[in-house]
Amino acid sequence: MNINRMIFPGFWFGKSKTEDALEMAKRGAGGFCIYGGTKKELQKLIGTLKNAAAAPHLFICADYEDGLGRWIDGESWVLSNMAVGANATEGAAYQKGLTLAREAKSVGADWVFAPVMDLCDEKQNPIVNTRSFGAQGHTVGKLGAALCRGLHDGGVLNSLKHFPGHGRTTADSHLALPVLTQTEEALICHELVPFQTALPEADSVMAGHLFFPALDAQMPASQSHAILTGLLKEKMGFQKLVFTDALCMKAAGDEKQTALNALRAGAHILLSAEDSVALSDFLQKQTLPKNCASVSAKLQDEAAASLSGRNKTGLSAAEFNAAYAASCAVWHGEKPQKPFASIAYLELGNEENFAATDFLDRLQQANIQINKYPQKADLLVAVSFSNYKAFKGHINLSVQEQTSLRHAATQYARSVFISFGSPFGAESIKELTAKLFLFSPAKEAQTAAADILLGKQNASGKLPF
Repeated sequence: MNINRMIFPGFWFGKSKTEDALEMAKRGAGGFCIYGGTKKELQKLIGTLKNAAAAPHLFICADYEDGLGRWIDGESWVLSNMAVGANATEGAAYQKGLTLAREAKSVGADWVFAPVMDLCDEKQNPIVNTRSFGAQGHTVGKLGAALCRGLHDGGVLNSLKHFPGHGRTTADSHLALPVLTQTEEALICHELVPFQTALPEADSVMAGHLFFPALDAQMPASQSHAILTGLLKEKMGFQKLVFTDALCMKAAGDEKQTALNALRAGAHILLSAEDSVALSDFLQKQTLPKNCASVSAKLQDEAAASLSGRNKTGLSAAEFNAAYAASCAVWHGEKPQKPFASIAYLELGNEENFAATDFLDRLQQANIQINKYPQKADLLVAVSFSNYKAFKGHINLSVQEQTSLRHAATQYARSVFISFGSPFGAESIKELTAKLFLFSPAKEAQTAAADILLGKQNASGKLPF
């Protein structure tokens, strides 16, 4: 049995070599995880890889958990899981799954690594945050299960991540190995609840590079037999595919040894090694668990077969966002008691250079004068785009930004803090008269924020933590 089918190489546009990807396709890699690129580049690469593939079905995977926008410049973002958690309906989660499936298939992907099932119970977590549905385990599980159904009905596969739970960390596992000190009982009653609830709808589970001494005092979850086999497969009854998280992450350590440990622990698929050709050469020389390659192949065949006939068409990203943005938005504080004709605009937490164009255009269409802070105006509007990003290592407003926001709020009779990303960072700033959370930088979230500010729509969501 070809062991290369257990390897799903990563391909990073602008970094990876096409000849290496072609070599792995010819060796029989089971799939590829694609990062970046344009739609045209993706379609060309996928066609090239599939023409060269030795595997019976070459899966094309991606982290399109919030649509294509995170990975492809100029493409649309889909409202975040936290936004769906603020809406709190399984219908919204299911529709998001259908939309993500439609978006993924538009570029040729058939496996979306979503949903995130980590709980939002640590404000300083730099990598979960808006990716989480919220802090209540059963609710997160139900929303995750509904999103899984939407993905699958839309014709793509899903994956619960990051098992057994990345929520209570302050470290980004792309940069370092997070250590979680909870007792086994606490894990069972908290972190594992959403996974257990959603497992019946899961096509796969992704194991995190997370160290839980209470479960395994020696190995991280992605390399732990006690966690992957003893807990996930035997105690929780999961019998489908188990992925490692990306092997290129710093928390994984040496990717060759990590991959070998993961297979011995019970993983079926090795994801996104930095050098998959070298990993393939290495594994050829190792003693692997009996039948691990044939079991992985059988489960991959079953996953491919399960896609047959599942092609329900979901809403486009724009349609989904427009339909749900206001019902996912959360307003805290005083409602505007009288109309305003001008705002003083202050932008914070925007390291990734998101554009507030759609928000500001909507206000200008309503004849609102936009002044740059600290000019005089009827209302201060402070906007934050602070959001998660792999390898960034931090999130939320900096201490300096919080100080600036506090000072700005004292200069105006009315002030609104609007977040298109993390809802954390301004909670201690009592000088603000109101806060509005959209949890997403999507165009439709921005226009909904403007309409809510103008009193044309109501923010009907509730904070899910």
